[in-house]
Amino acid sequence: MPAARGRETALTAREAGQVEAANASARPPVVFIHGLWVLASCWDRWVTAFEEAGYAALTPGWPGDPETVTAAREHPEAFARQRVAHLVDHLAAIVGHLTMKPAVVGHSFGGLLAEILAGRGITRASVVISPAPFRGVLPVPISTVRSVLPVVRNPANRRRVVSLSYAQFRYSVANATSEEEARALYETHGVPAYGGLLFQAALANLNPRSEVRVDTGNPGRGPLLVVSAEQDRFLPWSIARSSYRRLRRNSGVTEIVEIAGRGHSLIFDDGWREVVAVALEFLRRFD
Repeated sequence: MPAARGRETALTAREAGQVEAANASARPPVVFIHGLWVLASCWDRWVTAFEEAGYAALTPGWPGDPETVTAAREHPEAFARQRVAHLVDHLAAIVGHLTMKPAVVGHSFGGLLAEILAGRGITRASVVISPAPFRGVLPVPISTVRSVLPVVRNPANRRRVVSLSYAQFRYSVANATSEEEARALYETHGVPAYGGLLFQAALANLNPRSEVRVDTGNPGRGPLLVVSAEQDRFLPWSIARSSYRRLRRNSGVTEIVEIAGRGHSLIFDDGWREVVAVALEFLRRFD
């Protein structure tokens, strides 16, 4: 049964401007999708790198996302009532406004959203970095359980906006960085997130109507690369490998790579260039 579609949302002025610029550039577009507890600004350095490599970069937010980290912290209620179907349909609407089929790069929960978009056959190629699991992906390792437990152990968080403490961020996201860098990343990028999204993902294998599902067999999916971080506690190799095993059922190219010595913050910590190089090498093969 296909996942339910969410309510339609309008593009923000920033998103509409990025779409217009991408279409006018005639460059191949690439859409970057952020995960939980960060904003689209976590991709800022990737935008520069990809545009220097000849791409038109877009960094859409999720519906309701404030534009800045400061605004997000001052108005956490802006994240309330987000759902997976709503997020995917908003991103699909942005893709639909592009004149060329885009590549898509997603991290963490954004990796899951990228997989769902790819399964709809609307993207050219995909790179999913430490992706959150979709329905059918097992097992759930202890480090993941420990990472999400502060949210899911309280059922009331299903309808609440939840922030990570620094200690939780350090354990789950920035464990492979120095203490100094971890604190800087927390201050620069950390924002609240809607707990309901985490419950949707955590309960996907118990809900036959879950929105957290990927069409792994669509022949129009295009090439897909799964990137895992060796020291990732939040979404470690076992989840990436299980996702890959289901995704490779597709007739298209499906590959997986593990980056040594890196944690979940690999896209926005000081080692980000290494991950950019991996993503660019893969996507260039299919331009």
